Amino acid sequence: MSAHCQLTGAQPGFGNRISHSHRRTSRRFDPNIQKKRYWLAGEGRHVRLTLSTKAIKTIDAIGIDAAVARIRARGEKV
Repeated sequence: MSAHCQLTGAQPGFGNRISHSHRRTSRRFDPNIQKKRYWLAGEGRHVRLTLSTKAIKTIDAIGIDAAVARIRARGEKV
């Protein structure tokens, strides 16, 4: 799935679009997904991650090494 965060696991949510006459049609709430490149000093290489903006702020707080460890613990390949 393309709209999917590698760190937090955020995925699209689904619901209804409700018109003025109150007719309901399907809609999709996509997370704000960005592609970001980080330098992994321990491995001597860059990694490109697909992250939500909340996850980017989390990486700023905990560091890229801890974030990559969390991603790998979730079973995703980095």
